[in-house]
Amino acid sequence: QGYEGLVEGGDNIKQANWLSVSNIIQLGGTVIGSARCKAFTTRAGRLRAARNLVEHGITNLCVIGGDGSLTGADIFRSEWGGLLEELVQDGQISEEVARENCLLNIVGLVGSIDNDFCGTDMTIGTDSALHRIMEVIDAITTTAQSHQRTFVLEVMGRHCGYLALVSGLASGADWLFIPESPPEDGWEDLMCERLGE
Repeated sequence: QGYEGLVEGGDNIKQANWLSVSNIIQLGGTVIGSARCKAFTTRAGRLRAARNLVEHGITNLCVIGGDGSLTGADIFRSEWGGLLEELVQDGQISEEVARENCLLNIVGLVGSIDNDFCGTDMTIGTDSALHRIMEVIDAITTTAQSHQRTFVLEVMGRHCGYLALVSGLASGADWLFIPESPPEDGWEDLMCERLGE
């Protein structure tokens, strides 16, 4: 469950094996779970997470997420030494255990359907989101045609219009709104004229 699993520990931290990961590659979303974790935004929560990781001998993390997840990873990394010192002072771990686990390695991977991160062609999640959008468009296009109606489809993307733009191009949409290019005054008349054509 993401950072929630780190903070809670217990059965949330387990070794992946061949049986636990077989037959999951085709599933949408994340099989290992995902959760917003208020506790991890506090030092006390990160201290619990550090304790749970050290208990399992884990000093390498692969964090897949967006701005919040990656910011949390950076804070966790920068505090790691201090967290271990605090655990030693509280008697939760020995100095020897702290020395053995003194370095926390983190790899951050951008998991965002928005595809709004430089340095990569496509962020994790974008391709599957586009695939799902196109399935929906294919399904509703015949309904729109048979009813001779105009359908409006809203896609996710927060402040990034990548999904809307690419799915609009791929589906031959007649009109498109994206946050990077807000509509100019009089857009309603232009849209009606375009649809009339």
